[in-house]
Amino acid sequence: MVSAFIDEWFTAHRAEVIAWRRHIHRHPEVSNHEVATTAYIEARLRERGLEPQRFPETGLMVDIGPEIELGRLAFRADIDALPVTEVTGLEFSSENPGVMHACGHDVHTTIALGLACALGDYEREHGLPIGIRIIFQPAEELWVGGATDVIEWGALEGVNSIFAIHAEPKLRVGRIGVRAGAITSATDVVEIKVKGPGGHTSRPHLTGDVVYALGKLITELPVLLSRRVDPRTGTVLVFGQVDSGYAPNAIPKLGSLSGTLRTADIAVWRQIQGLFSELVGQVLAPVGVDYELDYHRGVPPVLNDDVATAMLASAAQAIDPQAVVQAPQSSGGEDFSWYLEHVPGSMARLGCWSGEGEQHDLHMGDLIVDERAIGVGIKLFGAVVDQFLGKNTLG
Repeated sequence: MVSAFIDEWFTAHRAEVIAWRRHIHRHPEVSNHEVATTAYIEARLRERGLEPQRFPETGLMVDIGPEIELGRLAFRADIDALPVTEVTGLEFSSENPGVMHACGHDVHTTIALGLACALGDYEREHGLPIGIRIIFQPAEELWVGGATDVIEWGALEGVNSIFAIHAEPKLRVGRIGVRAGAITSATDVVEIKVKGPGGHTSRPHLTGDVVYALGKLITELPVLLSRRVDPRTGTVLVFGQVDSGYAPNAIPKLGSLSGTLRTADIAVWRQIQGLFSELVGQVLAPVGVDYELDYHRGVPPVLNDDVATAMLASAAQAIDPQAVVQAPQSSGGEDFSWYLEHVPGSMARLGCWSGEGEQHDLHMGDLIVDERAIGVGIKLFGAVVDQFLGKNTLG
């Protein structure tokens, strides 16, 4: 079994793998600037006799095993960091001021790198009956995500199924959260600029009240959406920024607000831009102001395939019968969803909380990941390979 080999491989190479993670954590790079990270991953792969293919900018992928008609089984890791200042106090804290692996991508990368190296050794010693592709993707944290570029560069050519994990600091290490269907949400950004002639607050009837218009948008749009969209779809509009005015007795000429519109339903996501535009016009029609709406499409929800998710759950249970938990549906966005627009697959939540002390959150400067999660992730992916080998098909 491939998984048994990978278990033994990780036991023998654990210190080396942890050192990889700490190096990557110490030298984080933001989206589309992962030059040193890409070079480091490539060097480790070539040391194992593998032949990675670099993407045109940053990131890379590596194929292991034969090309067969069924297609390759793929695993994806994201390699970019966030513009966040680290405050963990770890001895291997970020040496790049204002940049940190605050979303666990250093862990994702290390798991994929360990898997690739272990599979490379297995291929040389025993030969793999299936082809495997491991993708080290840049720029997951950018809007729309680097996955679209990676797909355009051919990362899914010849791929039949794809898997990924995401670090989960609210889940104890050793636990693996799985969920069929939507596990994340579509995330769009909306920006509305309101314009009027301006005036004095003593004569609001002689002008278009921009501040009042913004207030109507903030209070009415979320309610109207809840009456026009099935609430079971998890569709939520939240404004996070509003700006207008310069004096308490002056009605300004300009105002703006922006926020996020999220939904877990792919059908709703594909139609909601038109509905949102319609509602904005209806809310502002009585106020007598002009407006501009900028609607920025983000990523679709990650829709985990039923069969792939069942395989992922079986793989987790093969590691530990108590490992599997039901992952909650998240309102966050993840560009792994773009891969699933093309091929079936599944993403799991990887527990990385030690079980003691405070549970830190993703995208925060105090995030600490229990490094035991790295071994769990490598073994999980190894067990996924066994699932496919056992079924003797990628279909």
